[in-house]
Amino acid sequence: MTNAYEAMPEGGTIGLTAENVVIGKQDHPRMPLQEGRYIKISFCDQGVGIPAEQLPMIFDPYYSTKERGRQKGMGLGLATAYSIVERHGGQMAVESEVGQGTVFHIYLPASEEGLPDRADAKVTIDHRESPGRKVLVMEDEDTLRNLCGQMLERLGYEVSLTQKGEEAIEAYANAMGSGKAFDAVILDLTVRGGMGGKEALRELQKIDPGVTAIVSSGHHDDPVMTEWQEHGFKAVLLKPYLKQDLKLALGNAWGQGEA
Repeated sequence: MTNAYEAMPEGGTIGLTAENVVIGKQDHPRMPLQEGRYIKISFCDQGVGIPAEQLPMIFDPYYSTKERGRQKGMGLGLATAYSIVERHGGQMAVESEVGQGTVFHIYLPASEEGLPDRADAKVTIDHRESPGRKVLVMEDEDTLRNLCGQMLERLGYEVSLTQKGEEAIEAYANAMGSGKAFDAVILDLTVRGGMGGKEALRELQKIDPGVTAIVSSGHHDDPVMTEWQEHGFKAVLLKPYLKQDLKLALGNAWGQGEA
């Protein structure tokens, strides 16, 4: 919806539809969907459209046509959405023509279970599993930084958020000086216009040689991500990630398997 809005600077209409569909063997040969019943959700805008040469890249992490500034972004929105849908057994597809608008389709497997009775419905709330532990997050993508903070808080951690390595170093030093040191720090490997995770860790190690640092990035083949231990990190966190991935990374960093 955000992408559709930003694609229509002169205004327009966003259409949202949902329907039941049945996928057969030949229905979507380009999408690896299993045969069966799906919910198809479509987002249609009247925006500028996406050039044909850009379509194959729109779901890649960090690919973005946005300029840094008010509409700050590094392309993780669509990559994150694609990963979430795929993990639920679904797929995303896009149709677009320059000057004519864009349509995104989401296919999610339809549940075979009936609706629960409202009287029996229960609300589950994450219990605080790690009270008192403090985690510092350095992430330059606004949306992902806030989302990471929310997930950590739901896991029971006390969280501080920073955008660049310089800010993370200052926050870590201040916490050490106040006697309320961080138990772990999650560092974004690549930061545009600021210090990234690799350089930040070197400075943090000067402040605290025993710092527990986790490196995070969407560049999965970066040498630091594949050889993170050699660079002084205690664990690795691949973007896009879910709450369970955060929990596991922290557990690995502390040598506990799970936090």
